[in-house]
Amino acid sequence: MATEKYVLSFDLGASGGRAVLGAYDGSRIRMEELHRFTNDPVHLGRTMYWDVLRLFHEMKQGLLKARGHNIASIGTDTWGVDFGLLDADGCLLETPVHYRDRRTVGMSGAAFQKISREELYRITGNQIMEINTVFQLLALRQQRPELLARAKTLLLMPDLLNYFLSGEKQTEYSIASTTQMLDAQRRTWSREVLTALDLPAHILTDIVPTATPIGRMTEELSAELGMGRPDIIAVAGHDTQSAMAGVPTGEEDFIFLSCGTWSLLGTELREPIINETSAACNITNEGGYGARISFLKNLIGLWLIQESRRQWMREGHEYSYGELEQMAAAAPTQRSFIRPDDPAFLPSGDMPLRIRAACERTGQPVPETVGEVVRCIDESLALSYRAALTEIETCTGKHYDKIYLIGGGVQSRLLAQLTADACGRTVLAGPIEATVLGNIALQLIAADEVRDLAEARALIRASSDITAYEPKDTDQWDAHFEKWKGLTPC
Repeated sequence: MATEKYVLSFDLGASGGRAVLGAYDGSRIRMEELHRFTNDPVHLGRTMYWDVLRLFHEMKQGLLKARGHNIASIGTDTWGVDFGLLDADGCLLETPVHYRDRRTVGMSGAAFQKISREELYRITGNQIMEINTVFQLLALRQQRPELLARAKTLLLMPDLLNYFLSGEKQTEYSIASTTQMLDAQRRTWSREVLTALDLPAHILTDIVPTATPIGRMTEELSAELGMGRPDIIAVAGHDTQSAMAGVPTGEEDFIFLSCGTWSLLGTELREPIINETSAACNITNEGGYGARISFLKNLIGLWLIQESRRQWMREGHEYSYGELEQMAAAAPTQRSFIRPDDPAFLPSGDMPLRIRAACERTGQPVPETVGEVVRCIDESLALSYRAALTEIETCTGKHYDKIYLIGGGVQSRLLAQLTADACGRTVLAGPIEATVLGNIALQLIAADEVRDLAEARALIRASSDITAYEPKDTDQWDAHFEKWKGLTPC
């Protein structure tokens, strides 16, 4: 066997993170999880924070466990939109605030008084969501201007962690595209948006292409950990775009569904689609490797089940996800649906109570048991995927026969089958670790070990198990979809 090349992938999501060793022998990628940790937000007073210093501590534990290998490079991906602010000395001004914090409530309305919704979308091509970076900065401008005045540099979460590793301050293209401050056509920061909202352009750093080597591990960190100084690669910092690189397709036109805390359904394009139809559908154009565009819809995903599970744990019932799926599979089918995009489901809290209230308000049977609640969530998610698929096809003018399901949702055979049934398309499920595989593949591309994205995806296909789910009972789901479309959020 050829000598293996080792790289380290840090994949941080809204609920947890992993350090995963990638070993490449020239024909396949082998993965080994070295360290896993939770990502627990911290409520202090009225503010919800990310515990970024503990996250970096956990990353260092992963590095310590990787010392036995000759690590050539490190890549980090995270969720989008959130950021840290540094002062003139490069010190973190305060712990980054969580996108679910309520400071952005009403900020989109405040923004539209200065720049119209239509103009903001025309420039950025981003789905309008109040969690977006631009609205977080507007909240700071209005509520804490003294903090913003002290800031010398803004670094989005993967770039902040890369800075902790390397001392280099740069912004990677994919994560920049989540901010609603990037000109989607020019692929540069939008002076027009920043000027209209009176936001400081000087705190933003240069944007580097995805899969760019940005430096090496700092000498101080290397000495602390007793290891070498691997290259730090700006992979697709937004985890969705690392997952996109990990879609095991050989096709130019395809639909992907990255299913985790958030679900992201869309396709890959060479140029953004920004017009009245895409604006009305509120579809985002996100940047990825090779300046490609992921034309996608952000949807509430497994957050509904994750938060329901946390509530049941608070009540003394520690169900595993496998147990929840078994109870859902045994529950009555197609009785009640919710709109996952209802703003009532965005904050943390008693999710089963909110789901029951939504069903009662819309005159549907109220799911009482744990299995009935999870079944309601799964079927409603599948219908939301159908709605997003319909919008994507309308905007692109294309029909897609298959959906590539990647991420944590692959583990739910029930959700995969329901998605095939509701959408009337074959679902190809796998790999679960698409984000990590994409992260690893982009490091290999940066090191010239893999030629391009097509070769990387072929490599991932050869390294993954894919399960096909064929649609069933599509006529019934057509009727349920019409019912679901008639439900109105609170």
